[in-house]
Amino acid sequence: MKLNILGCYSATPRKNANPTSQVLEIRNHLFLIDCGEGTQVQLRLNKIKFSRIKHIFISHLHGDHFFGLVGLISTFKLLTREADLHIYGPKGLKEIITLQMKLSESWTNYKLIFHELSSKGSECIFEDDKVQVYTVPLKHRIYTNGFLFKEKNYHRKLNITAIEEAKIDMSYYSKLQQGKDVINEDGILINNEKVTFQGKKPLSYAFCSDTMFDESIVPMIANVHVLYHESTFLEKHAKLAISTKHSTAKQAARIAKQADVKKLIIGHYSTRYGSIDEFKLEAKEIFEDVALARDGKVFEF
Repeated sequence: MKLNILGCYSATPRKNANPTSQVLEIRNHLFLIDCGEGTQVQLRLNKIKFSRIKHIFISHLHGDHFFGLVGLISTFKLLTREADLHIYGPKGLKEIITLQMKLSESWTNYKLIFHELSSKGSECIFEDDKVQVYTVPLKHRIYTNGFLFKEKNYHRKLNITAIEEAKIDMSYYSKLQQGKDVINEDGILINNEKVTFQGKKPLSYAFCSDTMFDESIVPMIANVHVLYHESTFLEKHAKLAISTKHSTAKQAARIAKQADVKKLIIGHYSTRYGSIDEFKLEAKEIFEDVALARDGKVFEF
């Protein structure tokens, strides 16, 4: 699992501070999460292939999280894209994008599929044989979702020596990898765990975009391997966090600790601060394993 931070600052773009956007590489998928201004430039700088992006997840309709989307859609057309593009985001996103395309007479030559979200509860919005994606309802000034990406179980590893001793025919190897018990050559049911090893441990990633401190999300993201949680303000500006429905670095750390996550990545910093290093110092007072998101930084898990 690899996470590419394309942008991790709040509000207005600056020369060295891009608004929110990141790419999660998980089980052969490249998921684009939020699409602030400058996203496609950051994709190029980070040498991420446009053609591999087939699913885009938009947390909410504040400009610093989706104003780069219509430009990216247009560029896909100029690059003669043919593959379908799925976009998951709040109700209203389809209307915004299609109106821009209509008035500029720039309809795509590929299929654009919108999955508009309006549920106030968590729901599964994507699933294939390797990955599931769930919404994480957040509390912000407008309708907002975070996203939980979960790997499905990997195939179990075959214990060839045990399999041969148990007299299991090769035709059952696929079933064994899927974790199923099988019948051996003597007609005896063989327990899967006796002839296989545990496969690679599945990983999970939770993206919590703009949100006030909200403990109700803890059960949804409990025990995830990596949590990205916004931390717009330092504690000295906690009152601003309340009025704007954002979080401080310490509040993000409290959520990570309560959810018992393995690693916390903080971002969405207000550009009022000269250095982001103080965010990490404050968060580490509550939760030990903290990393700072930085534009262009790549995390591998």
